[in-house]
Amino acid sequence: MSSTESSSRTADKSPREQVDRLLVGLRWRRLEEPLGFIKVLQWLFAIFAFGSCGSYSGETGATVRCNNEAKDVSAIIVAFGYPFRLNRVQYEMPLCDDESTSKTMHLMGDFSAPAEFFVTLGIFSFFYTIAALVIYLRFHKLYTENRRFPLVDFCVTVSFTFFWLVAAAAWGKGLTDVKGATRPSSLTAAMSVCHGEEAVCSAGATPSMGLANISVLFGFINFFLWAGNCWFVFKETPWHGQGQDQGQGASPESAAEQGAVEKQ
Repeated sequence: MSSTESSSRTADKSPREQVDRLLVGLRWRRLEEPLGFIKVLQWLFAIFAFGSCGSYSGETGATVRCNNEAKDVSAIIVAFGYPFRLNRVQYEMPLCDDESTSKTMHLMGDFSAPAEFFVTLGIFSFFYTIAALVIYLRFHKLYTENRRFPLVDFCVTVSFTFFWLVAAAAWGKGLTDVKGATRPSSLTAAMSVCHGEEAVCSAGATPSMGLANISVLFGFINFFLWAGNCWFVFKETPWHGQGQDQGQGASPESAAEQGAVEKQ
């Protein structure tokens, strides 16, 4: 019994010891440097970007009052959200005829491509910054001695910078189209019952797009963060050291040439 208890205790302690060793090995002072501090901001704003876009939901609506006294006033409420496949969102349009009651309608447009690309990029940025922070804080010696890590980090940083610019611009355009398709006036314009004399249609409240607007803002903030980090990552690559060595090596030659010219 004692041997089994001791083995169970050692088994329980081993994961804890590994976690403690990992936490002790982390050099938190690296976060005070620009390379580590910007990566934390990239991790944080990536969460804000895909979280604000992926969790958005809104409502639009209108009211239809039939001139026929037998029909009551019908309130239409249409809920929509991420991934903004509006053409799959259904709502019931009331009819003022005595024979029929309603007709199934759909919102206009499919804006899932820019929205899903924006959210996917945010998720990939989130996971990459976590991996980069672990390497930078725990295995910084390997990061500095192995030339491949800074080069890969620089190439990935440049790629994310470009993709964030494309994603933020595309989602900004897509959000503008979503606003146009979900306006209450667009809803009443799409309903045939509102174009006749048998009904009077009134637009409902305009959907709140504050969270979606913030997601576009976070997208451009991520672009500027990744673009600014390109320089600090480039300083860790061998390319930056080669440029300095070439500059230092060229200075004696240029000085010798200038001295020869002065002697002549």
